[in-house]
Amino acid sequence: MTDEQQPTIRDPQSTVNMLDSQPKPAPATPFVPLDIDDDAPVGQPVASRPQMPRSPRTQPSLQSQSDPTTDADVERGLAQLDPLTVRPRTSSRVLCVVLGLLLLAAAFGVWWLGVRTQTGQSYDEIVVTGFSDALPGWLAATLSPFIDWNVGSVLLNLTVLLSLLLGAIAVVTMIVRKRWWLIGQSVAIAALCYASTFLKGLLPRPYLIDTDTPHANSAPSGHTILAATAATLLLIAVPRAARAICALIEASFATLIGLSVIAGGWHRPTDVAMSLLLVGGITLIALAFTRTSGMDAPGTRVSSASVQIVGTVMITAGLLGCAYAAYVIWQVLPGLSLSAAWSASGAHLSAGVGVAGVALLTGGLVLAMRHLTAAPLSRIGLIGAPPAPPRR
Repeated sequence: MTDEQQPTIRDPQSTVNMLDSQPKPAPATPFVPLDIDDDAPVGQPVASRPQMPRSPRTQPSLQSQSDPTTDADVERGLAQLDPLTVRPRTSSRVLCVVLGLLLLAAAFGVWWLGVRTQTGQSYDEIVVTGFSDALPGWLAATLSPFIDWNVGSVLLNLTVLLSLLLGAIAVVTMIVRKRWWLIGQSVAIAALCYASTFLKGLLPRPYLIDTDTPHANSAPSGHTILAATAATLLLIAVPRAARAICALIEASFATLIGLSVIAGGWHRPTDVAMSLLLVGGITLIALAFTRTSGMDAPGTRVSSASVQIVGTVMITAGLLGCAYAAYVIWQVLPGLSLSAAWSASGAHLSAGVGVAGVALLTGGLVLAMRHLTAAPLSRIGLIGAPPAPPRR
């Protein structure tokens, strides 16, 4: 074996020294979770970061979780987001007051013309003494049940029974729809309309002409006020889809009762017209105070074609009817002052058309203003109802 083939024997100590002389890796930094509340750069060790004051975490307390949001809180929040969700427009409320005052003024204007003037008393006397004989056959048959059943006990009074039925339906409808504010408005309307019947004993009726009927004041008509009030409460109680048909029912029922008390000889035509105008005026003023649960729920407020069409037709027909009745009265005016027989036909015609015209006018105004105050169009109202608070 030559020297080149012999293995080289290394010194163990030199091997150790060689290993020690090689560079050693830096010791690994122990892993420490980063605090997400600190603002140091991501990945920097916690030990090298400056200590920042910790902000308290926002967590709902147990007390706030146990107390559900009240309806008042929801209403305040909706009012801040969109005031039209909890109350009508100011212009709508002002319009209700203006129209209501105009109807009340017209009611006392009709009473003044019919009671405080000689021509007005003559007109009432001609109508009330011959109206039933001048009715066409179909109208006489329609009014006959009301005339016959209105004699005798109050419990058998058809007008009272139907009025109570309509009023009960209105109350149940408001309760089912949870219209608590509207119930309060309805109570106010009913109370004021009932109080207006006491005007009969307060308003004077001077003795201007000799009449066959009693000279005592008979305005306003209690039966007409009762019927018109009950039908009006039903009109403002029902939802949007039924308002138009209920307005037609209100005008028809009020007209039938008004004509029946004239045909039965219990009331004069000015008594009936005054009663219808009083109910309409009181209702419109009460609608000016509509808010919150007296309105349609947000998300259901849309324009109603039926309300627009029926309301426009009723108001227009009512104005035309009143204008035509006034024209006919103007035509027979010379005969009224003399109580001439030739003026009777015109007086009877004007009374029937006038009562129907006043009923259509007041019903159409209540229909239009009820929808205007109950369903003001707004962005949140069209989008949908606000989310309800969570329930535990």
